[in-house]
Order: sequence, then C-alpha cells, then structure tokens
Amino acid sequence: MTGTGVQVPTTAGTVAGLQDGEGLAVFRGVPFARPPVGTLRFAAPGPPLPWAGVRDATAFGPSVPQSGPAPGASPPVGENWLTVNVWSPDVGATGLPVLVWVHGGAYAAGSAADPLYDAALLARRAGLVVVTLNYRVGAEGFAALEDAPANRGLLDQIAALRWVRENIAGFGGDPDRVTVCGQSAGAGSIASLLAAPPARGLFHRAIAQSVPGLYFTSALAADIAAALAGRVDAKPTVESLSAVAPQRLADAAGTLTMELTEHVGRWGRAARAAALFAPVIDDDLVPDVPWRAVRDGRAADVELLVCHTRDEFRLFMVMTGRLGAVTEEQATAALRAFAPGPGGERAYRESFPDASAGALFEAVHADALFRMPSLRLAEAHSAAGGTVHLAELCGRSPALGGALGACHSLDVPLLFGTFDSPGGRGLFGEGAPSGGTVAFADGLRRAWAAFAYDGDPGWPAYEPGRRPTRLLGPAASTAPYPEETSRRIWDGHGIEPFDLVRPHQ
Repeated sequence: MTGTGVQVPTTAGTVAGLQDGEGLAVFRGVPFARPPVGTLRFAAPGPPLPWAGVRDATAFGPSVPQSGPAPGASPPVGENWLTVNVWSPDVGATGLPVLVWVHGGAYAAGSAADPLYDAALLARRAGLVVVTLNYRVGAEGFAALEDAPANRGLLDQIAALRWVRENIAGFGGDPDRVTVCGQSAGAGSIASLLAAPPARGLFHRAIAQSVPGLYFTSALAADIAAALAGRVDAKPTVESLSAVAPQRLADAAGTLTMELTEHVGRWGRAARAAALFAPVIDDDLVPDVPWRAVRDGRAADVELLVCHTRDEFRLFMVMTGRLGAVTEEQATAALRAFAPGPGGERAYRESFPDASAGALFEAVHADALFRMPSLRLAEAHSAAGGTVHLAELCGRSPALGGALGACHSLDVPLLFGTFDSPGGRGLFGEGAPSGGTVAFADGLRRAWAAFAYDGDPGWPAYEPGRRPTRLLGPAASTAPYPEETSRRIWDGHGIEPFDLVRPHQ
C-alpha cells in the first residue's frame, strides 16, 4: 500500500502508518506485548516496552518460528512476535465498531501477515476498524511445560485485546463495540476466551467460524510435550527448552507431526487428527471444553454468531489424497475412534446406509472435529441465556472442478475478499472470481458487518427445537439446521477433550 503518513498515539508511544487517498489508514507491526524471548520465553506476555519518538508501523512484525512445509525452513527475521495490525476507514472518526481477527492454523502455524488476511477491503466496505494479530503458536504457545503457564497463545490473544481496549479509540474505534472473529483454531481460541475469566469485558460480540473439537487433557499435553522435548535432547521445562533455538524446536514439531500415525496407540484421537497442539484443560484459563464451560452463563452477555461449513473435512481429504481412496478398514477405524458412544459406528452406518467408505470417513471427521463442536457451542450459549445466531456455509468452491465442495476455510477469502492471495487462489482457483462468487462474498461480509454493528446478522436467533440456520451461498436462505442426521447421532453424547489412550483401551 502506498499513501501519506499518518500518526496515532498509543500507550507505549506514537506509531506512523500509511493512509490512502480514500482515507483508509493501515498500521502494521505495532507491539502489544514484549518479545517473549530470553528470560520471557514461555512466560505470560508482559506489556510492551515504551519507545521515544515515532515508531514506523508500515511493515508487518515477524511471526513466531513455524515448522513450515518441511523441517529446515528459513527462520523469520526478528523476535518481536507479538504485534497487531490495524486497518481504519477513518482514524478521525469516533465510535466505529471494531472487529478483531484471530487467525487459524491448527494452533501450530499461521501469521497475520498472510495476504489471505489483508483487511483493506473488509474495513473499507464494512466501515469497521479491523485488527489482526500474531500470537504464539506451536510449542512456543501451546506446549505443556512443567513450570510454564499453559495456553500461552491464548494469553497472548487476551493481551492483544487489552491493547485494543486501551488504544483503539485513537484509530477511530469504539472500545465498547469490539467483536472478536476467527476461523478454525482462531474460532477455538474465541470459544475458549468466552469462558476465560481474564478475557471478560474485553469483547462484546464473537464470531466463531468452524469451531474445532480439539482440546487436550493435561496428561495428553504433557506426554506430547515430553516427546517433543526428547526430540531436541531436552526436558519439558522452561530452563531446558530455553536453551533450544525456537526454529529448531519448531522444526522438531514439524517432524513429529509428520510421524503422528506412529503414535496412535498412545495419543489416540490426537494422533488420528494430526494434532500436536491444542488448548489444554488447565482448570484455570480453560476450565473445561467451552460447550460445558459457557453453560453457567458466564458469557451470556456476549452475543455470538457460530458458523461451520457443510463439507468441513473435504479440504483435508483432498490435501492428503484420500478423496476417493478410503478403504473400508480406514472408515471402520475412523468411526470407532470418532463416532460418539459405544454404538457410534453402527449409528453412522444405519443413518447413512448408502454412504461409501469415503463418505463415512469424511462425515465422522467433519462432525467430530468441526460441525458438532460448533453446534454444541451454539446450543450451550443459548441454554445459558445468551443470544446466538447459527449459519452453515454451503456455497461450493469452483476450484479443482468443484472437488473441494463447501470446504473448511472457504469462508476466509469470502470475508476478506482476498481471492488473489495464495490461499484464496488455492480455495477458489486462478483468475477473477465469478459474479456469483462476488455476490456470495458480499452477502457473507454484510452479515458479519451487521452483526458487528448491532448483533443482528439478518436472520432469527437460534432457539431449541426450530434451530433456524442461515444457509450461506450465492443465494442465501434460512432453514432448520441442515445436519439433522448428524445432530441426532450425537444427541446425548459429550464432546470430550482428547486424552491419552488408557492401557486397557
């Protein structure tokens, strides 16, 4: 982006961003906490160090070292991992609604610098102040160490929300009209923050897109952390792992992730889901899975919008080469691992009598990992007296001849309008989006913006029995919850945190 300089004071010092000819101002790489390195590595985030003069805020801050597509990827430059980026349609305004985006990435990867999350169009079209942020992912943010706070990545997000509370008015935003919005691990983070005492009052609405059912018991998380530490000849302690370079630890995590199938006998569902990191039930910040934790009403004053996609697991089927290649043996193993209750496998086979092995494999993964956790969060929030709106994205991707369907992550480039980003092209194909896709994106964006403005995205709130659900596509409509067959299979069964496989199992 080119433009003229524009300055805004913050609690730590003045920052200088760029403003284009239409008034959109962008500030990048603004610290919301101290760099979590040296003696602060694996610690809770501390307030940012103040600076004198004016700090340049035209470039994104570095991301936490990540595993990348293969071990040995070049480490990012810099250690100031904890930064925010702000897009404001009018820095001189007063009281614009604020949307804070939390990126996904399986709690193991992701960066706010990804062009997929460029918020220029969203801020400009929706009239929102949009904030994106980096938080610690992978071992830095979620490895369960013996003498470090758990869920450090969530603590980073809370610190970023505090920064928003203290500073966003200077960018034209209203600190009392903050909506948090995230997808996949970002949605899981938001679901966790709904019940987290330190996050109370820091946001007023929440949009959770594809809430994952990934939560670890402390026993499982500790066992995985010990195995990871062993890969770098260390112990799962702050002192021992602090001697290991962050990129080396990230590379070790990448290698271990690729070998998770070898650990199914011990790590069970976590290994089958290729999940090395997740929020840990710590009886403190994350007291329980959110679909139980919010039932006491602690988040009832937060208005909630929950969305999942129709074909949540299709993206992973394509990425792993499983689409059209699942064997009956693999389907049976998946049903026994992820279907609810002792009769879960039979329930799926009887409920979908004509389904192929691949269709059953995909359905049970979609339900266990995304669709049912999303629905349960909506149900629990409603039961506690909160207002919640439910949606399913059912418009199909045109990429790969339509093979992706309405897959996981499809909603992200629709929201941001970033079809020409690498991630957007992967999900929607090369070339300009069709008129239908543009209309699809505009409708979703308008609904999300309306919710951020006044809590009403344009369809009735969830209620038991009827379960009105917005079906999002080029021609949106409202109908009863469309995954009723899966809902009935899961009815009466808990969605529990992943745990170590017991010896007798």
